[in-house]
Amino acid sequence: MTELVSDKRIVRVDLGARSYDILIGPDLLQSAGGETLARLDCRKVAIISDENVAPLYLDTLAESLQTDGIETFAMTLAAGEKTKNFDNLTAVTDFILEARIERGDAVIALGGGVIGDLTGFAAAIARRGVHFIQAPTSLLAQVDSSVGGKTGINSRHGKNLVGAFHQPDLVLADTATLDTLSRREFAAGYAEVVKYGLIDQPDFFRWLEENRNAVFEGGAARIEAIAKSCEAKAAVVAADERENGRRALLNLGHTFGHALEKATGYDSARLVHGEGVAIGMVLAHEFSARMNLASPDDAKRVAAHLTQAGLPTSMADIDGELPPPDILMDAIGQDKKVKAGRLTFILTRGIGEAFIADDVPPSEVLAFLTEKHPQ
Repeated sequence: MTELVSDKRIVRVDLGARSYDILIGPDLLQSAGGETLARLDCRKVAIISDENVAPLYLDTLAESLQTDGIETFAMTLAAGEKTKNFDNLTAVTDFILEARIERGDAVIALGGGVIGDLTGFAAAIARRGVHFIQAPTSLLAQVDSSVGGKTGINSRHGKNLVGAFHQPDLVLADTATLDTLSRREFAAGYAEVVKYGLIDQPDFFRWLEENRNAVFEGGAARIEAIAKSCEAKAAVVAADERENGRRALLNLGHTFGHALEKATGYDSARLVHGEGVAIGMVLAHEFSARMNLASPDDAKRVAAHLTQAGLPTSMADIDGELPPPDILMDAIGQDKKVKAGRLTFILTRGIGEAFIADDVPPSEVLAFLTEKHPQ
């Protein structure tokens, strides 16, 4: 369900007693105190941010909370995917406990997907679970990682392999924060927007093809794209909260993408998450064509749109050398979507016709990776 209030949108994630609102629009950080107290009876809030975001928005968020009588404590971490590790999980959890955040109080993640994932995991385990608010400041986090309750950190075995489901109590998607993103960061988030069209909304993908420039420029088109993305994810999460079935469709492009992120050592100078997803979505469509499930023209259409958005679309677009195909296969074998040793991919029969493919032959995947590898 989506509600329009002034120039803001409210998308409801329907999970019974754990339902919550996603607020979408400009300058929401300035009203964070009132929005928090409208939903939670908390006296204290611990804010976790990173060194890129905190100088821009931490004071605004803290002042809003303090104006409404909420005591705040803030912690700033290094930026980047490598921050999602056990050491920082321990540090954030200790900070929450040292601030004496009680179960009725809240923890706020102010930042992108890395901060949201890490902070949410800490909130899930501190005192066996404290209230959690997402204040995503990147497009990728606003349309994807801040919604749905997946939290976690990376392990040496792969991305997001350690974590918990812990739904937020509120998501404040302040679209004004997107104005400070670099074009590369915004494009990386845009890949996740495109994903929703490719899963099961071909009309939305067509709308993006026609309105991509307007989404990048901001304004009403940007808010519309974010709201549509959140609506799509909210519907899937409501139907399959813990990814026992349909929610796996949200991983379109992610099996290949996560393997590439691991292959680049989570080095954001080489590849960020949304770029890995962009390449992964093209590979998923190309692999579907190889398996005679879809037309090669679909993969070309997806690649063309992502290229126009400034995103990489092939392994050859990644700077530096990549490990050989068999090493990439090892990374895929550690993916969370592997069940009983069988490979599970999100494949497609066409634009907006994604499906869950169980028991994909590893030999076919290895042959495909060998063909696509920039040797």
